[in-house]
Amino acid sequence: MPFTPLVSAGIEGVLNTFLYRERALKPARQRLQGKVLRIVLKEFSTPLILAFSERQVDVLSAWEGEADCTVITQARLLPKLRDRQQLTTLIRSGELEVQGDIQVVQNLSALFDLAEFDFAELLAPYTGDIAAEGIAKVLRGGAKRFQHGLQRQQQYVGEAITEEWRLAPGGLEVAWFAEEAAAVARSVDALTKRLEKLEGK
Repeated sequence: MPFTPLVSAGIEGVLNTFLYRERALKPARQRLQGKVLRIVLKEFSTPLILAFSERQVDVLSAWEGEADCTVITQARLLPKLRDRQQLTTLIRSGELEVQGDIQVVQNLSALFDLAEFDFAELLAPYTGDIAAEGIAKVLRGGAKRFQHGLQRQQQYVGEAITEEWRLAPGGLEVAWFAEEAAAVARSVDALTKRLEKLEGK
């Protein structure tokens, strides 16, 4: 399945909103200026090309020249690129293949780590600041309730499986679920902190 121009444009809009809005991120962005990163996701037939310039990142589905770095992985592993330690682990395990200048993907990982992702900022151009903040607040509360409910259900299901059905999951499944749950928890915490800062203004 190829990336459509609409999907590429959406990804580009999100990346530019969060990576190019704050002056504090300029030094981290400068390390990527002029670089081209090709991301090959095994689930898609076309790659994503990230071309970094001083003022924005362009997201393309084709690139005539050579990329400075090519990353080959699966879509589900992309959120882990925000963590440099996860990056090293993924490369060692073979889940992430890097060809070319590894510094490019390391610099992007560092930039992602510094950026604060705020759902309200994505909504604001379409709904206005106040409505976006309200929606984000509702989503934050919903995310907290969902996380709490998920923990309760996880405990119940775990007990049912191990006690009643005697079908415990394998170690890799447990590790994968723990990583995914931790990633969701980190995202919710970051969103909560950002919203609390905005509410305090």
